[in-house]
Amino acid sequence: MNKNNGFLNNTQKLNQLLLSRFNWFTNKADDHEIIRRISDNVSLSGSTPWILIFAILTASIGLNINSPAVIIGAMLISPLMGPIMGAGLGVAIYDFSMFKHALLNLVMATIISLLVSTLYFVISPLHEAQSELLSRISPSIWDVLIALFGGFAGIIGISRKETSNVIPGVAIATALMPPVCTAGFGIATGQWNFVVGALYLYAINCVFICLSTIIGIRILRLKRVDFANPQLEKKVKISLFVITIATAIPSAYLTVNLVRNEIFTSTVTQFVYDEFSNDDTQIANLKINANTRTVDIALIGAYVTPEQLNQIKSKLILSKLENTKILVHQTNNNNMDISALKSGLLNDLYFNTQATLQQKDQEIQKLQNQILTENALLNDADEIFEELKVQYPSIVSVFIGQGVHVASDDNKEKLIELNIYSQKNLHAADKTRIENWFKVRAKPNNVMINFLLRP
Repeated sequence: MNKNNGFLNNTQKLNQLLLSRFNWFTNKADDHEIIRRISDNVSLSGSTPWILIFAILTASIGLNINSPAVIIGAMLISPLMGPIMGAGLGVAIYDFSMFKHALLNLVMATIISLLVSTLYFVISPLHEAQSELLSRISPSIWDVLIALFGGFAGIIGISRKETSNVIPGVAIATALMPPVCTAGFGIATGQWNFVVGALYLYAINCVFICLSTIIGIRILRLKRVDFANPQLEKKVKISLFVITIATAIPSAYLTVNLVRNEIFTSTVTQFVYDEFSNDDTQIANLKINANTRTVDIALIGAYVTPEQLNQIKSKLILSKLENTKILVHQTNNNNMDISALKSGLLNDLYFNTQATLQQKDQEIQKLQNQILTENALLNDADEIFEELKVQYPSIVSVFIGQGVHVASDDNKEKLIELNIYSQKNLHAADKTRIENWFKVRAKPNNVMINFLLRP
């Protein structure tokens, strides 16, 4: 009897410990404060639309240049979480006026985001789909879980007495901004698979953040605004269930395909290297298309005969790779020497490197000659002046210096500048002779000669 009592006491203590550690009501803010915090972030007015526009532009640039840091920054300043949580709050407490208001603001924010991102990608000269863009068009069940768990973290964070950094973290984890921008990229470039995939990911985030907000508010037992009769409550539950299932089912299907394709790719890769790669034969290239179950292999080295190839293909069933098509490309030279091939590649690399080094040496030599000529001209300024003075007595002084000529088309040209000051204008023929003489002396530098009067 005492043992049973001791066991019950220990169980009760453990339950109390767990409840105190994992209690949603610990440090919970007042119900009115929770509603106020969420409601304040619902409206898309005043400065909020501008914040949204600049966040969309920032995210679009980040996706365009494939910069995760820039995309994260855009997610931190995005105001999209407010209307989504507001819609969840409205459903949870049966405040349907708040729900309609939040839904209207979410639709407006989505339209603005699509317009701004589309306009950016129309103007942008970069139209290549980077990895950050590609990762937003194939949602899976993991995106559903991320949105759901992130939403739970968000409602817990916003319902505490003290403010926390949970909401920015949720914004980063659920990534609301990038899918909308990716849809804008798809519209701008006419790639509708980007539009459909990205908007579906955006819908997943919106629906499941909203759902977790509803569940969180119900757990926190916030007071309902409107009286809900059993019929209305049943209607709301059925609507939530239908929307949730309808949103999740395609992602589950895509996840199954994703997992199946990953398993196929991994199995095929292992099979190909086990069967084709050896001391005599090497795999030069391997392409796997999991959707069509096609494997394209390029081989170098010992020739694989049709009999050997058929024998290898017969093993596909044992590896659970039935209906897999293998295409093999190889040389017809049975005696191909891989070592000789490697040696040839190394020789080509050596000669290409030598040619590059010789070209660099020539460029360095040219620059050295140019510098030597420049220094010689500057050091021989007195001699140049005396030579000119003897031939043209009206010359009173010269200026020799280095300069950079900048044109309106941003082209820059380094040159030697010679200013000749004379008491009277020199004849055109004299000027031509001086120009030709100085160009020869200043080779290989470009020159600029100015004839100026100094009475």
